[in-house]
Amino acid sequence: MSSPSLPWFLAGVAAAAVAIGVGELIGGVLGGSSIVAAIGALVIALQPPWGKDLMAQLFGTNDKAMLEATVAIGGLLVGGVLGLAAKREERIAIAGFAAFGLIAFVLLLQDPLNSLPASVIVALVATAGGLITMSWLAGAIRRFAASTNATTDLGRRGFVALAALLLVGGSGLTVVGRLLGGQVGNTSSTPPGPLPKPRETVGPILATADFSTDPALAGISPIVVPNEDFYRIDTRLNTPRVDSATWSLRIHGMVDREISLSYDQLLARPLVERYVTIACVSNQVGGPLVGNAKWTGTSLIDLLNEAGIQAGATQVVGRSFEGWTSGFPTEHLSGAGRDAMVVVGMNDAPLPPQHGFPARLIVPGLFGYVSATKWLAEIELTTLEAFDAYWIPLGWAKEGPILTQSRIDRPMNGAIVTLGNYEVAGVAWAPTRGVSRVEIRIDDGEWQQAQLSQPLSNYAWLQWRATVDAVEGEHTLTVRATDGNGETQPEARTAPAPSGARGWHQVRFFVR
Repeated sequence: MSSPSLPWFLAGVAAAAVAIGVGELIGGVLGGSSIVAAIGALVIALQPPWGKDLMAQLFGTNDKAMLEATVAIGGLLVGGVLGLAAKREERIAIAGFAAFGLIAFVLLLQDPLNSLPASVIVALVATAGGLITMSWLAGAIRRFAASTNATTDLGRRGFVALAALLLVGGSGLTVVGRLLGGQVGNTSSTPPGPLPKPRETVGPILATADFSTDPALAGISPIVVPNEDFYRIDTRLNTPRVDSATWSLRIHGMVDREISLSYDQLLARPLVERYVTIACVSNQVGGPLVGNAKWTGTSLIDLLNEAGIQAGATQVVGRSFEGWTSGFPTEHLSGAGRDAMVVVGMNDAPLPPQHGFPARLIVPGLFGYVSATKWLAEIELTTLEAFDAYWIPLGWAKEGPILTQSRIDRPMNGAIVTLGNYEVAGVAWAPTRGVSRVEIRIDDGEWQQAQLSQPLSNYAWLQWRATVDAVEGEHTLTVRATDGNGETQPEARTAPAPSGARGWHQVRFFVR
């Protein structure tokens, strides 16, 4: 008797879930080697130029979670197809799972943090888990199909329940493995102690510089975004484990003398604190991919001067431990780049792993894709013509100055507010130029100048607030900012690619 196709499909899905789950679990135990992350990294590397923009637009800082979910679901569907193939010839499914293991092994090896033994073990265990599960379920299906007794063997309902249980179990193992592969409790990627006291510190934040202390402005972004709430956009699906004891920073290329610094040597240099706002070029108008923090680090220009920048060097390239690169013109070092830092601390704490521990670059005034290298391993001096950093061949602009922008935080889009006086509020930024004015208007009315918070620095965003007369009905609130050079952000909306989104932020709200 021929068995129906559904049990075979479910068997393949369950086997794939087990394969992925045990692979993620063993990978987590061995130090974070992740099959899902490895496949996701391949997807990121092969994405078309518009892929980054689309993912950030649709999912914001949840883009990685969505990609991981997509990779996992794709793996389950491939398993289902192999299960259907096994109905005709089980050797096809065996070959398919073996190919999965081989591909997983090759992709795991692409990550410098994955050792050869760990990659072999993860790939073998995942393959074995999938094959054993598939073989067992295939045998059960065939025994059931050959039986004339509906209660023999597992039974239809029992088989479906078992397949579902294996699917849930595999998914649970995946979650546990990813948690084990994270940074919680990983002492190798945590500094041995608190950071040294900086030579230059910033003063306390006054009430005039932080409107978020006012209860009447609930919903406004904090003037300094906490580490756990700070946006994260990069090409990594997992948080790298970089051991500070073996890490080093190499400065080379068009320099008079190559420099190599250990983590302890970096901490021994004079440290400074600065408030700097950074932003992702993929941020939509009014989007969340921007934030302000107090960064602690050592001067980049001092390091480069010690190495000796050679004549003709026109580009500073930052290279991450796995080879990701950013690059910006050396001429930026004569302006705001004078305050660029190799950062080791964020908001009075050692740099969190997800934000680049042991060290990263922070360059005031430039979008992150051309400057803010996380998990920094190398700084190379070269020319603009000789090298294109990671995102440039994918269609993004070679130079990436952060644009003048403003955002409405209060009210949120679609909010319902009460009649009478109502405080609207938000943030505005124009790093290196500063914000001189923020204006708001209701519907098509007159522009009203907002009150600005005292700037923390010329590189940091500031908050704005204004009181409006909320009359009954549906309304549109619009905001625009003018920078320190007297230039007002343009009204016309543009897409983020290739050099950042432009336009005025608007929200609709209802007064009742």
